[in-house]
Amino acid sequence: MTVGRVQDRIAVVTGAANGIGRAVAERLAEEGARVVAGDVEAPALDECVAEIQARGGTAVPVLGDVTEADGARRLIETAVERFGRLDILVNVVGGSRSAKIWEMADDVWDGVIRLNLRSTFLCTRAATPHMIRNSYGKIVCISSGAREGTPWTAYYAGGSAYSAAKAGVHGFIRDVALELAEHGINVNAVAPGPIDTERVGKELRRLDETVEFSPSRMTPLRRLGTPREIAHAVLFLASDEASYITGVTLPVTGGR
Repeated sequence: MTVGRVQDRIAVVTGAANGIGRAVAERLAEEGARVVAGDVEAPALDECVAEIQARGGTAVPVLGDVTEADGARRLIETAVERFGRLDILVNVVGGSRSAKIWEMADDVWDGVIRLNLRSTFLCTRAATPHMIRNSYGKIVCISSGAREGTPWTAYYAGGSAYSAAKAGVHGFIRDVALELAEHGINVNAVAPGPIDTERVGKELRRLDETVEFSPSRMTPLRRLGTPREIAHAVLFLASDEASYITGVTLPVTGGR
């Protein structure tokens, strides 16, 4: 009998309704995890859960805003109440609003930091006591290749808030990995390059057709990545195959 790499693990995935989050939720479920899927978009979240269940997997939807402490806490507590423990947390929630630095409004900067970094902090804070209790846990956060600057965004629109937020995720996992190492908890990140998701894929492909410094031209593999390719990397870090890896941000960027 084939046993999945995260068989019977209890996994929380934020941002699970679309894109990378949905691909992660589906991939973990394929490998045997029982998934608690969180998002603010009810119809798309229900579709994700229904798809997992239709394939024979186990998934539970939790509607809520994880940039708020109550929303993050409720998501984590649902997993523990429903399944008795929490083994895996994948922090996917994120997003960007572009603006050149001399034009960026305060609320734009604050909103991007809140969406990407505050949500990661709140969910991780809520999850760790449960993992510490069991001396086991895998935390995987989504950073980005943008943590070192994204040329096509910088040249044409400006993306300093997003780059700062994703660099913050990298720094966050470095410290938290050290804090939690004695408790048997691994903390890592995946840094995607340009990914063909529902929300940004169309714009990334448009850049390929219209500008010199485009995603595919500046990526050695010369193409956009897929959400499932990111999900494969998350699965590895969430599994016991990565038991001696912690505090690492894994680039999945097509070589950029």
